[in-house]
Amino acid sequence: MTFLTDTPEVEAVLDRIRETGARVTTARRLVVATLIDAPAHLTAEDLAGFIQHRHPEVHLSTVYRTLESLEKLGVVEHTHVGHGASVYHMGVTHHHLVCEECGVVIDAPMALLDDLRETLHRQYGFDLHVGHSALLGRCDRHAAGRVGHDPHGSITIP
Repeated sequence: MTFLTDTPEVEAVLDRIRETGARVTTARRLVVATLIDAPAHLTAEDLAGFIQHRHPEVHLSTVYRTLESLEKLGVVEHTHVGHGASVYHMGVTHHHLVCEECGVVIDAPMALLDDLRETLHRQYGFDLHVGHSALLGRCDRHAAGRVGHDPHGSITIP
């Protein structure tokens, strides 16, 4: 995977970081650019691997610290999509639906749970936050008894 650190999308995120008063470091630029260019959600180890391929001086611990600081700034979010390591993606932009059979991750719009969120707040005074956890179930192929999903695939629901 190749990533460009000077695209308009990367610069827009870096501008948001600057607006908070935080510094834009080389590690932050590389992490942001890699996450924007990533074809799927990445673990910190995967992210470090992509970055270290071109920048071997960037250590895994630096990637972890950078992800933590970007998460505090609201630029990056991590999600637990199963029993493995957390995965990271840019911003709080979608929910994750994970098939327990094949592991496919389906990105669903934030509005998907709006009615449930409103009902929980109105009836129980409870504010639902599911950003750090995926919703587990069975994808359409497994629910219908069909097979053939890519076990590392990702689907986006419009």
